[in-house]
Amino acid sequence: MAKPLRFRRSNERWTADRVRSALYQSLNQAIGATMGRPWFRQPEGYDARRFDMDNGDVALFTWSDDVAYWMGNTETPRALWQTEKYTFEEVPDAVAEWAERELLAQLHEEAPWLAEYPTLSWFFLPVLLSKDGRHTSREFFRDHAAGFPDCDRETALSYYEELLEGGVFPDRYEMAAKLGTAETLNLTRMSATMSEFTVAKLLDEAGYDLAPENEVSSGHSIDFRVDGDEQTGRLVEVTRPLPPSKRSAGSAVAAIKETVATKTGGQLADHGGGVTLFVDCSSFDDGEWARILDEQPEIGHRPAVVFRVRPGGNTEAYTLGSVPIDLPDDVELA
Repeated sequence: MAKPLRFRRSNERWTADRVRSALYQSLNQAIGATMGRPWFRQPEGYDARRFDMDNGDVALFTWSDDVAYWMGNTETPRALWQTEKYTFEEVPDAVAEWAERELLAQLHEEAPWLAEYPTLSWFFLPVLLSKDGRHTSREFFRDHAAGFPDCDRETALSYYEELLEGGVFPDRYEMAAKLGTAETLNLTRMSATMSEFTVAKLLDEAGYDLAPENEVSSGHSIDFRVDGDEQTGRLVEVTRPLPPSKRSAGSAVAAIKETVATKTGGQLADHGGGVTLFVDCSSFDDGEWARILDEQPEIGHRPAVVFRVRPGGNTEAYTLGSVPIDLPDDVELA
């Protein structure tokens, strides 16, 4: 399975003739391709070409006297097979910014509705234009409101656009890649991924600085560390139960208990405490969530925040134990 978009860097010498013979002819013979000038001006000191494949794939190549970069959601020509891969943040800014302009224009030509969410488009670009995941990721945002049931696309995507506009994640690739690049839509896994963004929004609105993906002594990675270094920061893990209608659990209470038991029986148990668990019940309907709030059940872990978000509406929650993390003022605590 192909991963999210990354550059390949070549330290060999490239000329326009070699680009034509080693890259264009390889692509054209394999899948059919057109080579031309890029849509936007290439980086200063570089020459560049754009490749449009007959199957809808696209690729970019830019080179100087010393180095060359390839980026595409198509098969890699043989001449570049042994090259190393780099994210947008790991190549020169001028190269990354040029490629982003080219690819965002491509994305918005293919999916014009995404142009209304420029920051979300930019943030998830490595997935939204990836080889294997571009169709499923767009379907997830377009047809499934980023995992929010009973919510229209515009409201859901505006919710995440607001979060991402603030630059809350310094490493875009790490978080965007979590959405995955599978050819088959996995609504459960992708919705669970977006729960991390939902919790990040709550923490950001409460005024915290976030560090995602923190490896701890047990060998596991905890979703967030807030406001502090490895010694002083508070750790947050996120989980998202499936609603009863999508699992064997017979009730909403059983659904969250079973999901949390999976965490506490493995990842959190191995860590040995000190992690605040956020349980995202945003997939639950009004009746299921009402039963959760009425009962406020113990879930097998403390401290914990059990919550449900409705973009454009309210966020409700109850807490268990002494939660060391503040919630935004607009969260309605039961």
